[in-house]
Amino acid sequence: MAQLDKINGESAFSTLVVLPTGGGKTYTATTWLLKNAVDRKKKILWIAHRQVLLEQAAESFQKFAYAEAMPHIKAFNFRVISGASQHDRMMDILKTDNILIASKDCIGRNLEALDHWLKGEKELFVVIDEAHHATAKTYRKILDYVRAKVSHIKLIGLTATPFRTAKSEEGLLSKIFKDGVDESGQATKNEKGIAYQIGLKELINKRILAKPIFEDFYSDEDFGEGMSVDEWEHIQQLDILPQDIAGEMASNAERNKLIVQTYKKGQKKYGQTIVFAVNVLHAITLSALFNKAGITADYVVSDIKDAITGVTISREDNERKIKAYQKGELQVLVNVNILTEGVDLPQTQTVFLTRPTVSTILMTQMIGRALRGTAAGGTNQAYIVSFIDKWHEHIAWVNPESIFSGNNDFVDTDSEYMKKTMRLIAISKIEEFAAILDQSVNTSALEAIPFMQRVPVGMYAFSYLEEDGMDLSYQVMVYDSTREAYCKLMEALPDLFATSKIEEEYLSKQQLSMLEAQCHDTYFCGEMLPPYESRDVMSILKYYAQYEEVPKFYTFEEVDRSKVDISKVAKHIWEEDMGQRRMREYLEELWDDNDDNLLRLYFRKKMFFWRQVDIELMKLSIPDIYTPEQNVVWGQRNIEDLSLYDIRKIAPNKEKELRDQTFNKFLNENGEYYCAHCGMSAHTKIPFQVDHIIPMNKGGKSVLENLQILCRSCNGKKGDA
Repeated sequence: MAQLDKINGESAFSTLVVLPTGGGKTYTATTWLLKNAVDRKKKILWIAHRQVLLEQAAESFQKFAYAEAMPHIKAFNFRVISGASQHDRMMDILKTDNILIASKDCIGRNLEALDHWLKGEKELFVVIDEAHHATAKTYRKILDYVRAKVSHIKLIGLTATPFRTAKSEEGLLSKIFKDGVDESGQATKNEKGIAYQIGLKELINKRILAKPIFEDFYSDEDFGEGMSVDEWEHIQQLDILPQDIAGEMASNAERNKLIVQTYKKGQKKYGQTIVFAVNVLHAITLSALFNKAGITADYVVSDIKDAITGVTISREDNERKIKAYQKGELQVLVNVNILTEGVDLPQTQTVFLTRPTVSTILMTQMIGRALRGTAAGGTNQAYIVSFIDKWHEHIAWVNPESIFSGNNDFVDTDSEYMKKTMRLIAISKIEEFAAILDQSVNTSALEAIPFMQRVPVGMYAFSYLEEDGMDLSYQVMVYDSTREAYCKLMEALPDLFATSKIEEEYLSKQQLSMLEAQCHDTYFCGEMLPPYESRDVMSILKYYAQYEEVPKFYTFEEVDRSKVDISKVAKHIWEEDMGQRRMREYLEELWDDNDDNLLRLYFRKKMFFWRQVDIELMKLSIPDIYTPEQNVVWGQRNIEDLSLYDIRKIAPNKEKELRDQTFNKFLNENGEYYCAHCGMSAHTKIPFQVDHIIPMNKGGKSVLENLQILCRSCNGKKGDA
């Protein structure tokens, strides 16, 4: 690349190469390094956070090591280092290794193991893959260490998403990547440190990539009920569904019918389609159902015999089927992970994602099968179709649209922006709408509030790394009820971590639980409808622990939320005194003809939409329907005999009142809160915890006179006494 060639004229540099998903970041970097570093016998330290990324880099260095790229050498040594059994360890590094491809955590835990490899080196090329994570503590520690050992560091960051988080993080990232190439092609310092950047929109305009169009379909099928914590963690860590759950999904007739019928209805626009199935049984079943529906289809699976079905497909059989698809003889090719990479299928116009994944890498590979643009022998548009199920526990399944977060600059109209935002909001509302339909769940308090208070006002969007290297994207929806609490939390995060004396990049379960409890007691006390989710706060805490920055808040002010205001729909029906037949026609018309289909985007299912209209009509016809009845007796214990935790369960506003009054009682003339024991003071509530002066097990009551605030240290000493 010409830009990297120019910046390489400097004795040292730190720069970013920004290419969107599907743009060939690994290929670009490895081919340039083979010519400009390996051929010149300069060492390379390639760092990534996931095993798959390490293996992709190693494969690329081997695949493109042509003689014309390296005219001055005949061979080079590389070593892959990670915690995986098939890879080497830090202790295996030899002085003669030309390239180290290593996991950031392996290096971060044993930096001294680099000493003998770096000794005597005057120049070192360092590559950080997925460089938007380079602001994490471990990456910064590694860079500081190698810079102290080698005088000339040439740092290249590879990313599709350079500045997708907070402005403050953009500033932090620019402190790491400082060098770029200006418009005249000269190497220079610039505010974003980018040597080369091309956006998704430009690649689409050049027809190198197809424009992705995202569609979601909901199955209404429940999976995961009764699974153990270990099984949930197994999914999160290894991205493997338990066999019984995978089998249940594969044999679910209604779900499979939805998949096939969705394709049949949209066959003209979807064109040739690759379906990613759950397992071999699922692939066989779907293939048969597609053919039964008159759609030519076949399946490809591993050449290893499947333990459940007994099916063995040879490599020759797979190749024959793939060639049939390439010739256009098959409309649909169903597979189990075999077509994620390495096979050229440019005519693919659509991918059906019928298996969920927690792996950003796998999701990128799956959707990448349809992103080949016309200039590369592909198509103008690519449909990414997801089939979404209900899960009884929270799993951070990857949303395919989030893969393009930060480079979605192809969304350039108000209409497209609004639809994209509504899709994000809708995903967060599925559980709420389903709960309201479930007669066994009491959602009356939520139903009672004005409808628009149940529509988010914005969201915090960010991604962070789990300790196993999993890259998780997360969105925290914020409502009128929780916005102030979240704002205060963001301001207090530095103090929260400082007073808790937490410096680790990865928080333990105990630390997370302790910090989340402090956040609740300080900011999320009292009744909030819709309520905050403790898992949302925990994700924010994980993000801050790694980057020491608060996530960016995206407001929905530009989105006309009133277009989904069901209370207005209900009021119109009420004022017009519509009968059942006329009301049905009116609602059907809204559902089918709503501008940009925002109602359908938001509610997803007609039954959700109709149920919300029913609720709002009930409020109009029976104004006091949600007025609480004062006929509940809470037992014989007085509220002051309950702990603050127990008070929270029956009277959350009373708990908030007691905590607020206690803090106000320990406020000095300088406007600072102070510890009742040691006198330590602070402007924020974060360092303090509300405590009973006389413990409850010794007759103390939960009343203002018996409550005090203690700093964490004094509270800990009291607990140990």
